[in-house]
Amino acid sequence: MSPGKARKSPDEMTFLEHLEDLRKRLFYSFLAIIVAVIPAWMFSRQLYAILARPVTQYLPEGTKLAFTTLTAPFMLYLKVSFLAALFATSPFVFYQLWMFVSPGLYQKEKKYVIPFVFFTSFFFTLGALFGYFIVFPWACRFFLTLGRDFQPVITVDQYFSFALKVLLGIALVFELPTLVYFLSKIGILTSRWMVKNFQYAVLAAFVIAAVITPTPDMITQSIVAVPMIALYGISILIAMVVGRNKEKRRKKEAAEAAGPDNLAG
Repeated sequence: MSPGKARKSPDEMTFLEHLEDLRKRLFYSFLAIIVAVIPAWMFSRQLYAILARPVTQYLPEGTKLAFTTLTAPFMLYLKVSFLAALFATSPFVFYQLWMFVSPGLYQKEKKYVIPFVFFTSFFFTLGALFGYFIVFPWACRFFLTLGRDFQPVITVDQYFSFALKVLLGIALVFELPTLVYFLSKIGILTSRWMVKNFQYAVLAAFVIAAVITPTPDMITQSIVAVPMIALYGISILIAMVVGRNKEKRRKKEAAEAAGPDNLAG
């Protein structure tokens, strides 16, 4: 496809063209992350110290995380660098996501690219910060308090897997308002349907919280579930506004299609 040629709509694209476009967007995203890994690696020790703080602050003085294989520290710093690069490049990654779905939008809806990139990046980062400052320390303190009669030997591999699950899990959950906005735009979701199924959303919030959070207690799960329910409430308002705007647009288009005589009347 030449640079000056307009992109095809989804109805005009073949299945293989869809796959090719997806491959291109994934490649660009991966390339951006790889490039960002290089500077992140230079600060990998500092990034690890930040990531480990939720657990190290509750360990006995002088206790460090352990490793059981020779390559574990190297792999840990590499994984931490990738995680930092993912968050640093998230606006570009979400932009690639927008470019993939944008052919299916109306021309006037394509101007929302900047708000889309901003809010997806904002909520993604907000979710990770919520997990790091609220959920993470609470979970670490819970487990270490429970095992205070024993000598803690926490490996870096176990801890990173634990951190990745919590941070990315909550970060993705916080994308709910943005997801609802676009599902409402294309008519899949309505505020009425979301209100009707609110009780199921509450149940789903606690189920997802139980999967994300590593502790079995209801307090920790509630710390995750309650903001999820609040996000669902915000999403209902978003769907309501989108629905009203679509209804106004339909009425306006119907009036314009009826002709100038009806508009005058």
